[in-house]
Amino acid sequence: MSQDTVISAKNLSLTFQTNDGPVNALKDVSLDINRGEFVSFIGPSGCGKTTFLRVMADLEKPTAGKVTVNGVSPEEARKNRAYGYVFQAAGLYPWRTIGGNIRLPLEIMGYDKAAQAERVKQVLELVELAGFEKKYPWQLSGGMQQRASIARALAFDADILLMDEPFGALDEIVRDHLNEQLLALWKKTNKTIGFVTHSIPEAVFLSTKIVVMSPRPGRISDVIDSPLPAERPLDIRDTKEFIELSHRVREGLRAGHEAE
Repeated sequence: MSQDTVISAKNLSLTFQTNDGPVNALKDVSLDINRGEFVSFIGPSGCGKTTFLRVMADLEKPTAGKVTVNGVSPEEARKNRAYGYVFQAAGLYPWRTIGGNIRLPLEIMGYDKAAQAERVKQVLELVELAGFEKKYPWQLSGGMQQRASIARALAFDADILLMDEPFGALDEIVRDHLNEQLLALWKKTNKTIGFVTHSIPEAVFLSTKIVVMSPRPGRISDVIDSPLPAERPLDIRDTKEFIELSHRVREGLRAGHEAE
């Protein structure tokens, strides 16, 4: 494991015990994620993408193998506030303003009022929601709510951002816009990002590394380092390189299915 490795999984397996018997969600997964990478996880439903992310975040415990985050266990990393987590739904409290939602983790962590106000101002500007601090979630569109959710995850300035299909429920035009904004945000903040998606174009557009996963039990069938340049306008999706990379991801998904 190099000194630039932020998240490392070695022979990771996770089996859920259910009434219908054991479910093997992950099997022998090994992966290193380096500082500043944007890593997307893509695969069919039930392949363990979200489970893998949740293990990194100490929301699930593996049944075999090992994961480290910043060289320590996920539990220690959580206590060290090493990451922010963005869920599929924005998960904003309707009775709190947008500013109040973003302040919540800072309140829990004991930041003083002045520091809270400064952080809220900074992250609202980062996600282009300056001026919306006093609005309530129901007054914002779905895309704006999800940006507020990202702002909340950024509020305490963790180095790692884990995102579980944050744009999956949004229409394509809004999703495209948020993809562009997320790339700009990543460039500004130098975060390490782990991103779960079902969308091949989204994975290819956003990532420096694409992890293709096979159907349950979730295994990694391909890890693709993106050859695309750091500057990625939306029309990069019409280029030969983008189309070829999308084809490789699609082939990886197909190969994973056929290996069942």
